[in-house]
Amino acid sequence: MQIRTAALALGLSAFVATTPVSAANIVASIKPVELLVKAVAGDNTNVSTLVPPGSSPHNYTMKPSQRRALEQADVIFWVGPKMETFLNRLLTSKEFADRSFAFTEVPDTQDDDEHGHHSDHDHHDHHDHHDHGDGDDPHIWVDPGLALQMARDIHARLLTLDAVDKTELDANLARFEAELTSTEQTIRGRLAAASDISLFAYHNAFEQFAEHYGLKLDGVLTLNPELSPGARHIAEVQQKLQQANQPCLLTEPQFDRQWWRSITEGLNVTFSTWDPLATDIESNAQGYISFQRSIADAVANCLPE
Repeated sequence: MQIRTAALALGLSAFVATTPVSAANIVASIKPVELLVKAVAGDNTNVSTLVPPGSSPHNYTMKPSQRRALEQADVIFWVGPKMETFLNRLLTSKEFADRSFAFTEVPDTQDDDEHGHHSDHDHHDHHDHHDHGDGDDPHIWVDPGLALQMARDIHARLLTLDAVDKTELDANLARFEAELTSTEQTIRGRLAAASDISLFAYHNAFEQFAEHYGLKLDGVLTLNPELSPGARHIAEVQQKLQQANQPCLLTEPQFDRQWWRSITEGLNVTFSTWDPLATDIESNAQGYISFQRSIADAVANCLPE
Protein backbone atom coordinates (compact mmCIF):
# COMPACT_ATOMS: atom_id res chain seq x y z
CA MET A 1 0.00 0.00 0.00
CA GLN A 2 1.12 3.55 -0.59
CA ILE A 3 0.46 6.58 1.52
CA ARG A 4 -0.37 9.70 -0.43
CA THR A 5 1.63 12.84 0.23
CA ALA A 6 0.90 16.48 -0.42
CA ALA A 7 4.35 17.57 -1.51
CA LEU A 8 2.89 19.83 -4.18
CA ALA A 9 -0.32 21.80 -3.96
CA LEU A 10 -0.97 22.00 -7.69
CA GLY A 11 -3.48 19.18 -7.62
CA LEU A 12 -5.37 20.84 -4.79
CA SER A 13 -5.81 24.23 -6.39
CA ALA A 14 -9.10 23.25 -7.99
CA PHE A 15 -10.75 22.82 -4.59
CA VAL A 16 -12.32 26.08 -3.47
CA ALA A 17 -14.36 26.71 -0.33
CA THR A 18 -15.86 29.86 1.07
CA THR A 19 -15.30 29.41 4.81
CA PRO A 20 -12.27 29.72 7.10
CA VAL A 21 -11.04 26.51 8.70
CA SER A 22 -12.53 27.36 12.12
CA ALA A 23 -15.99 27.47 10.55
CA ALA A 24 -15.51 24.82 7.88
CA ASN A 25 -17.56 21.63 8.08
CA ILE A 26 -14.97 18.85 8.21
CA VAL A 27 -15.82 15.16 8.33
CA ALA A 28 -13.40 12.44 9.45
CA SER A 29 -14.11 8.77 8.85
CA ILE A 30 -12.69 7.58 12.18
CA LYS A 31 -11.68 9.24 15.43
CA PRO A 32 -7.88 8.94 14.98
CA VAL A 33 -8.24 10.98 11.78
CA GLU A 34 -10.33 13.50 13.73
CA LEU A 35 -7.51 13.78 16.28
CA LEU A 36 -5.00 14.53 13.53
CA VAL A 37 -7.30 17.19 12.07
CA LYS A 38 -7.58 18.81 15.50
CA ALA A 39 -3.80 18.72 15.89
CA VAL A 40 -3.39 20.72 12.68
CA ALA A 41 -6.50 22.91 12.69
CA GLY A 42 -6.92 23.52 16.42
CA ASP A 43 -9.53 22.78 19.07
CA ASN A 44 -12.14 25.16 17.68
CA THR A 45 -12.42 23.32 14.38
CA ASN A 46 -15.77 21.71 13.60
CA VAL A 47 -14.99 18.04 12.96
CA SER A 48 -17.54 15.22 12.95
CA THR A 49 -16.68 11.52 12.82
CA LEU A 50 -18.63 8.89 10.90
CA VAL A 51 -17.76 5.67 12.75
CA PRO A 52 -19.15 5.95 16.32
CA PRO A 53 -17.54 4.54 19.48
CA GLY A 54 -17.75 0.78 19.73
CA SER A 55 -18.09 0.25 15.97
CA SER A 56 -15.51 -0.94 13.48
CA PRO A 57 -14.75 0.78 10.15
CA HIS A 58 -14.30 -2.67 8.62
CA ASN A 59 -18.02 -3.47 8.73
CA TYR A 60 -19.79 -0.21 9.55
CA THR A 61 -23.08 0.71 7.87
CA MET A 62 -23.62 4.43 7.43
CA LYS A 63 -26.89 6.01 8.51
CA PRO A 64 -28.98 8.11 6.09
CA SER A 65 -28.37 11.15 8.29
CA GLN A 66 -24.62 10.67 7.91
CA ARG A 67 -25.01 10.46 4.15
CA ARG A 68 -26.79 13.80 4.25
CA ALA A 69 -24.06 15.24 6.48
CA LEU A 70 -21.46 14.32 3.88
CA GLU A 71 -23.35 16.41 1.37
CA GLN A 72 -22.80 19.45 3.60
CA ALA A 73 -19.10 18.77 4.23
CA ASP A 74 -16.38 21.08 2.96
CA VAL A 75 -13.68 18.41 3.35
CA ILE A 76 -13.91 14.67 4.04
CA PHE A 77 -10.81 12.86 5.29
CA TRP A 78 -10.70 9.07 5.19
CA VAL A 79 -7.94 6.46 5.34
CA GLY A 80 -8.75 4.71 2.08
CA PRO A 81 -10.51 1.85 0.31
CA LYS A 82 -8.89 -0.96 2.29
CA MET A 83 -10.08 0.49 5.59
CA GLU A 84 -13.50 2.17 5.27
CA THR A 85 -14.98 -0.13 2.66
CA PHE A 86 -18.42 1.39 3.23
CA LEU A 87 -17.16 4.68 1.76
CA ASN A 88 -15.43 3.34 -1.35
CA ARG A 89 -18.11 3.85 -3.96
CA LEU A 90 -19.51 7.01 -2.43
CA LEU A 91 -16.33 9.04 -1.96
CA THR A 92 -14.86 8.13 -5.33
CA SER A 93 -18.04 9.24 -7.10
CA LYS A 94 -18.23 12.48 -9.03
CA GLU A 95 -20.32 14.08 -6.28
CA PHE A 96 -17.68 13.71 -3.56
CA ALA A 97 -14.34 13.28 -5.32
CA ASP A 98 -13.47 16.98 -5.11
CA ARG A 99 -14.29 17.14 -1.40
CA SER A 100 -12.73 13.90 -0.17
CA PHE A 101 -9.13 13.08 0.60
CA ALA A 102 -7.88 9.51 1.10
CA PHE A 103 -4.53 9.04 2.82
CA THR A 104 -3.87 5.81 0.94
CA GLU A 105 -4.18 5.12 -2.75
CA VAL A 106 -7.61 5.08 -4.36
CA PRO A 107 -7.63 2.76 -7.41
CA ASP A 108 -7.94 4.61 -10.68
CA THR A 109 -11.17 2.92 -11.68
CA GLN A 110 -12.97 5.93 -13.07
CA ASP A 111 -12.46 8.32 -15.92
CA ASP A 112 -10.47 11.45 -15.16
CA ASP A 113 -13.57 13.66 -15.15
CA GLU A 114 -15.13 11.31 -12.60
CA HIS A 115 -12.09 11.33 -10.33
CA GLY A 116 -11.86 15.00 -9.48
CA HIS A 117 -8.71 15.75 -7.51
CA HIS A 118 -7.80 12.06 -7.19
CA SER A 119 -6.76 11.84 -10.82
CA ASP A 120 -4.27 14.62 -10.23
CA HIS A 121 -3.06 13.34 -6.86
CA ASP A 122 -2.39 9.82 -8.03
CA HIS A 123 -0.08 10.98 -10.78
CA HIS A 124 3.60 10.77 -9.91
CA ASP A 125 4.20 14.28 -11.22
CA HIS A 126 2.07 15.66 -8.39
CA HIS A 127 2.72 13.27 -5.52
CA ASP A 128 5.51 11.32 -3.96
CA HIS A 129 4.56 7.93 -2.53
CA HIS A 130 5.65 6.15 0.61
CA ASP A 131 5.82 2.37 0.49
CA HIS A 132 5.23 0.90 3.94
CA GLY A 133 5.00 -2.69 5.05
CA ASP A 134 3.79 -5.33 2.66
CA GLY A 135 1.06 -3.08 1.33
CA ASP A 136 -1.84 -4.94 2.99
CA ASP A 137 -2.17 -3.09 6.31
CA PRO A 138 -4.23 0.11 6.12
CA HIS A 139 -3.89 0.97 9.84
CA ILE A 140 -1.36 3.67 9.04
CA TRP A 141 -2.40 6.07 11.82
CA VAL A 142 -0.98 3.90 14.63
CA ASP A 143 2.53 4.48 13.24
CA PRO A 144 3.59 7.97 14.42
CA GLY A 145 5.82 8.45 11.39
CA LEU A 146 2.97 7.82 8.99
CA ALA A 147 0.61 9.84 11.18
CA LEU A 148 2.93 12.83 10.83
CA GLN A 149 2.69 12.51 7.05
CA MET A 150 -1.10 12.36 7.40
CA ALA A 151 -0.98 15.58 9.42
CA ARG A 152 1.08 17.22 6.70
CA ASP A 153 -1.48 16.13 4.12
CA ILE A 154 -4.27 17.56 6.26
CA HIS A 155 -2.34 20.82 6.55
CA ALA A 156 -1.95 21.04 2.77
CA ARG A 157 -5.61 20.30 2.16
CA LEU A 158 -6.86 22.80 4.73
CA LEU A 159 -4.76 25.50 3.09
CA THR A 160 -7.02 25.19 0.05
CA LEU A 161 -9.94 26.55 2.09
CA ASP A 162 -10.68 30.23 1.64
CA ALA A 163 -9.58 32.75 4.30
CA VAL A 164 -7.44 30.24 6.19
CA ASP A 165 -4.82 31.58 8.59
CA LYS A 166 -1.72 29.92 7.12
CA THR A 167 0.50 31.19 9.92
CA GLU A 168 -1.68 29.50 12.52
CA LEU A 169 -1.84 26.22 10.62
CA ASP A 170 1.93 26.27 10.09
CA ALA A 171 2.48 26.86 13.81
CA ASN A 172 0.06 24.08 14.77
CA LEU A 173 1.77 21.59 12.47
CA ALA A 174 5.24 22.55 13.74
CA ARG A 175 4.09 22.20 17.34
CA PHE A 176 2.52 18.81 16.63
CA GLU A 177 5.67 17.55 14.95
CA ALA A 178 7.83 18.64 17.90
CA GLU A 179 5.48 17.08 20.45
CA LEU A 180 5.19 13.87 18.47
CA THR A 181 8.96 13.56 18.13
CA SER A 182 9.41 14.03 21.87
CA THR A 183 6.63 11.54 22.66
CA GLU A 184 8.08 9.00 20.27
CA GLN A 185 11.48 9.18 21.98
CA THR A 186 9.87 8.75 25.39
CA ILE A 187 7.88 5.73 24.21
CA ARG A 188 10.97 4.10 22.72
CA GLY A 189 12.74 4.34 26.04
CA ARG A 190 9.73 3.11 27.94
CA LEU A 191 9.16 0.08 25.71
CA ALA A 192 12.79 -0.97 25.37
CA ALA A 193 12.18 -3.69 27.96
CA ALA A 194 9.28 -5.04 25.90
CA SER A 195 11.38 -5.91 22.86
CA ASP A 196 11.79 -9.54 23.96
CA ILE A 197 8.19 -10.14 24.99
CA SER A 198 5.99 -12.14 22.60
CA LEU A 199 3.00 -10.01 21.69
CA PHE A 200 -0.19 -11.32 20.11
CA ALA A 201 -3.05 -9.22 18.75
CA TYR A 202 -6.64 -9.72 17.66
CA HIS A 203 -5.91 -8.60 14.11
CA ASN A 204 -3.24 -6.74 12.18
CA ALA A 205 -4.13 -3.25 13.41
CA PHE A 206 -1.21 -3.42 15.85
CA GLU A 207 1.45 -4.30 13.25
CA GLN A 208 2.31 -0.74 12.25
CA PHE A 209 2.93 0.33 15.86
CA ALA A 210 4.94 -2.82 16.63
CA GLU A 211 7.12 -2.41 13.55
CA HIS A 212 7.79 1.27 14.24
CA TYR A 213 8.94 0.63 17.81
CA GLY A 214 10.74 -2.66 17.16
CA LEU A 215 8.32 -4.81 19.13
CA LYS A 216 7.89 -8.54 18.57
CA LEU A 217 4.44 -9.41 17.24
CA ASP A 218 4.33 -13.20 17.08
CA GLY A 219 0.79 -13.68 15.86
CA VAL A 220 -2.71 -12.39 15.20
CA LEU A 221 -5.91 -14.29 15.89
CA THR A 222 -7.73 -13.36 12.71
CA LEU A 223 -6.44 -12.10 9.39
CA ASN A 224 -9.86 -10.60 8.62
CA PRO A 225 -11.81 -9.10 11.55
CA GLU A 226 -15.05 -9.51 9.62
CA LEU A 227 -14.65 -13.31 9.62
CA SER A 228 -14.18 -15.87 12.37
CA PRO A 229 -10.71 -17.47 12.37
CA GLY A 230 -10.46 -21.00 11.03
CA ALA A 231 -9.60 -24.01 13.18
CA ARG A 232 -6.19 -24.45 11.56
CA HIS A 233 -5.19 -20.85 12.18
CA ILE A 234 -6.39 -21.02 15.80
CA ALA A 235 -4.29 -24.15 16.31
CA GLU A 236 -1.24 -22.36 14.89
CA VAL A 237 -1.76 -19.42 17.25
CA GLN A 238 -2.17 -21.77 20.22
CA GLN A 239 1.10 -23.47 19.37
CA LYS A 240 2.87 -20.12 19.16
CA LEU A 241 1.42 -19.11 22.52
CA GLN A 242 2.70 -22.29 24.13
CA GLN A 243 6.20 -21.67 22.77
CA ALA A 244 6.27 -17.91 23.37
CA ASN A 245 8.39 -16.01 25.86
CA GLN A 246 6.09 -14.18 28.29
CA PRO A 247 3.15 -14.05 25.84
CA CYS A 248 0.81 -11.09 26.07
CA LEU A 249 -2.48 -10.77 24.22
CA LEU A 250 -3.54 -7.32 23.07
CA THR A 251 -7.31 -7.32 22.77
CA GLU A 252 -9.50 -4.59 21.28
CA PRO A 253 -12.80 -3.27 22.70
CA GLN A 254 -14.46 -3.37 19.28
CA PHE A 255 -14.23 -7.16 19.03
CA ASP A 256 -15.29 -10.19 21.06
CA ARG A 257 -12.62 -11.33 23.52
CA GLN A 258 -14.14 -14.79 23.90
CA TRP A 259 -11.90 -16.13 21.14
CA TRP A 260 -8.85 -15.34 23.22
CA ARG A 261 -10.39 -16.85 26.34
CA SER A 262 -11.06 -20.15 24.63
CA ILE A 263 -7.63 -20.60 23.07
CA THR A 264 -5.62 -19.49 26.11
CA GLU A 265 -7.27 -21.70 28.70
CA GLY A 266 -4.59 -23.34 30.81
CA LEU A 267 -1.80 -21.10 29.46
CA ASN A 268 0.16 -18.50 31.39
CA VAL A 269 -0.81 -15.53 29.25
CA THR A 270 -1.08 -11.85 30.15
CA PHE A 271 -3.99 -9.81 28.77
CA SER A 272 -3.93 -6.12 27.92
CA THR A 273 -6.40 -3.97 26.00
CA TRP A 274 -5.56 -1.30 23.46
CA ASP A 275 -7.94 0.69 21.29
CA PRO A 276 -6.84 1.48 17.71
CA LEU A 277 -9.87 3.76 17.33
CA ALA A 278 -9.01 5.96 20.33
CA THR A 279 -12.54 5.72 21.72
CA ASP A 280 -11.77 7.14 25.17
CA ILE A 281 -9.24 9.74 24.03
CA GLU A 282 -10.39 13.34 24.41
CA SER A 283 -10.90 15.04 21.06
CA ASN A 284 -8.55 18.01 21.08
CA ALA A 285 -5.24 19.18 19.64
CA GLN A 286 -3.35 16.95 22.10
CA GLY A 287 -5.51 13.92 21.36
CA TYR A 288 -3.19 12.08 19.00
CA ILE A 289 -0.29 12.42 21.44
CA SER A 290 -2.53 10.94 24.16
CA PHE A 291 -3.49 8.17 21.74
CA GLN A 292 0.15 7.16 21.21
CA ARG A 293 0.71 7.15 24.95
CA SER A 294 -2.36 4.97 25.46
CA ILE A 295 -0.96 2.32 23.11
CA ALA A 296 2.36 2.45 24.95
CA ASP A 297 0.46 2.02 28.23
CA ALA A 298 -1.19 -1.14 26.88
CA VAL A 299 2.17 -2.61 25.89
CA ALA A 300 3.73 -1.61 29.21
CA ASN A 301 0.97 -3.57 30.97
CA CYS A 302 2.44 -6.67 29.35
CA LEU A 303 5.75 -6.23 31.18
CA PRO A 304 6.33 -8.46 34.21
CA GLU A 305 6.17 -6.65 37.53
